[in-house]
Amino acid sequence: MNLRFSSRFFAYTACLLALAGCGGVTYKPHNSSATFVVSASASDVNTNGQVSLYSLFPNGNAAPVQWSIDSANNAESLGQGRVDATGVYTPPNALSQNVVAVSIRAQLLNQPNDETTLTLQVHPGFVQPLLPEVATLALGKSIRTHAQISEVDAGSVTWSLSSNSAGTGSSSGLGTLTQESCHHFHQQYTNCSVTYTAPQQLPAGSTVYLIAAANGTQTIASSKILLDDKGITSTPAPNQATQSENALLGSSGGNNNDYDTYTTPSGQSYIADCCGGTLGALVQDAAGNQYILSNNHVLAESDQARAGDTIIQPGLMDGACRPLSDPASTVHPVGTLKAWVPIASRQTNVDAALASVNPGAINPSGAILELGPLRNGTLTAAPPVAGTGDALTIGNLSFPVVKSGRTTGLTCSRIGAIDLTVKVNYYKDCAETQPYSTKIFHHQIAIEGAHFTDSGDSGALVLDARNAKAIGLYFAGGTNGDGQALSLVNPIRDVLSELGAAIGSPLQIVGTKTPHRVACMDYDPPGSQPARTIPEIWRKRVAAALQSADYREFLRNTPPGAILGSAPGDSLDNPGHAALILYVDASNANLPVPVTIDGLRTQVIPTTAAAVTAGTAPSRPATPLGIDLPAASIRRARQVAALHTAEIMQDPAILGVGVTNSLDRPTEPAILILIELGQVPRNMPATLDGIRVRYMNLQRFHVTRSRRELRPHPSSCALRKEIGWKLRQSGLRF
Repeated sequence: MNLRFSSRFFAYTACLLALAGCGGVTYKPHNSSATFVVSASASDVNTNGQVSLYSLFPNGNAAPVQWSIDSANNAESLGQGRVDATGVYTPPNALSQNVVAVSIRAQLLNQPNDETTLTLQVHPGFVQPLLPEVATLALGKSIRTHAQISEVDAGSVTWSLSSNSAGTGSSSGLGTLTQESCHHFHQQYTNCSVTYTAPQQLPAGSTVYLIAAANGTQTIASSKILLDDKGITSTPAPNQATQSENALLGSSGGNNNDYDTYTTPSGQSYIADCCGGTLGALVQDAAGNQYILSNNHVLAESDQARAGDTIIQPGLMDGACRPLSDPASTVHPVGTLKAWVPIASRQTNVDAALASVNPGAINPSGAILELGPLRNGTLTAAPPVAGTGDALTIGNLSFPVVKSGRTTGLTCSRIGAIDLTVKVNYYKDCAETQPYSTKIFHHQIAIEGAHFTDSGDSGALVLDARNAKAIGLYFAGGTNGDGQALSLVNPIRDVLSELGAAIGSPLQIVGTKTPHRVACMDYDPPGSQPARTIPEIWRKRVAAALQSADYREFLRNTPPGAILGSAPGDSLDNPGHAALILYVDASNANLPVPVTIDGLRTQVIPTTAAAVTAGTAPSRPATPLGIDLPAASIRRARQVAALHTAEIMQDPAILGVGVTNSLDRPTEPAILILIELGQVPRNMPATLDGIRVRYMNLQRFHVTRSRRELRPHPSSCALRKEIGWKLRQSGLRF
């Protein structure tokens, strides 16, 4: 994904303006004995969230009301938020104190004197995930972590260590935190930081979560740190840094014009947001001319750019949104935009672009950050294998894949789906407020893992970790906010083919002829998701299925002793629904089992009779490493997907369809159907032509906003200028 400044970057600028008179604004409350009552989905909310308000008559019917803000004590220059006609309250983007009280008024329509109020408490949220989001740290080594909260001229962050991302785990033996500090600004968000030092000995678990709580509330953000006893330290800091000459690939970059401007009512314009991504790889044409390879939306602004535009390093989001025309700019030119594959065209199937390399600007070997061997505790840069990369083979889809990108650095994961048909939204602006095109890509690769990529990694080259051969180009990602995510990758040969056609010459990746292994930083190892609690209603449903005619018929057709036991479970192919766990003798692991029994999905777990008797049998099937299935199974699933994809994609709730493995029975393939979070498909069959169907709920795929960003904040730069403009309008001096 590309990256917005406002969702990812914080900067300490020298142009801070001191404000006077940043007091609160209060309205006189109006209370009466209303004939209706009001309630809210939550009494506390942070600036990233929203609250739904409800009005009811005593008989339970909805009361038609007009909602408005009655009173609030946030600084006038920052606003009080807004409440729409449906009763959804959206907090302001920034607060002037630790807690802001907002009173919401509800007036009965046609009877405005019949009114009542309720009060919400608004706390600052995090403007962005912690920086770094992920890191690998050698024992005894230290790292500086930064947090940015949406509070102006005040606020703090409480830091802690935990063995889990919720902050509720043990902190014993996980290391130490020192040098806590916060920097407050009149016109920018509060920035806080802390130094974390890893322990000298590896604790019981190798993962540490650094937890930041805004003002000591339940509003938290976390950074995931892997502790390494082999001396490896890996962070995305080098990927975000400025490189003066012979820049390494995998680093921050983008188009010098890739920013949003905002014009005030008085006609003053300023930069409100800016974007960027990753300079992914070096390629060359038949004549030996070299080009930077990245995404269209990184280099060509989703078709909005012009050939000849200046390509810079680092990207604007790492240069305080200051393009080359700004005298204080810290970015530098590394190339010029040469060609791109149009997003809007229905004949194209990749998100890719090329920039001609300025002399001496890019390392001519094509070296990518951290792809090389370990030296003095640091992973060195190294080129990928030269050529046209590798196409995925039907019998080999379980190998580890890696990428080195601007935001998350070097990360490793597994292939989660192939032959994916998927919808991706593109916008004309960094803030994703001006829709441009919804493009459907075909035959894409999906990579599993919530930490494999994030905004700013767009354009990163994805490689086989065993040999450094390219397999694709990362371009978009989506998550469900509950630990599941997919990263979308264009197959590398499609990328080179379509770009080659655009410039009229075949293209090859610049690199080495010698394959080499790449370190594997896997922040989402298989089986890392905790088991869910089984509700009592599911237990009763499973008990009923075990008494059904379907189950008795299944047992009659099953060899004696093959089924060792059963239990209630949660379906992994259809999350949020019950499953009938069947324990199968490990010596008969390929026993035919129907996908459903009495309408319940089956979940097959090979084990032993002794484990079932002792109560030590697994509670869920083993998580597969990539798509590790027989070639015949994958071919059959591909055939079924090809028959049904066009029809399934007509459902507006569906984001994508592809081929994967079942999680309820990992030895079987599945048709993967991606559902937009919060939407309900027209139908959700358990099978298609005898193949299991696996469902995954995801937010829409983003190419600019962070996957973790529920509601984007304006950048610190935009906030500073907006406050200044509001104060000028109010007549205050600064």
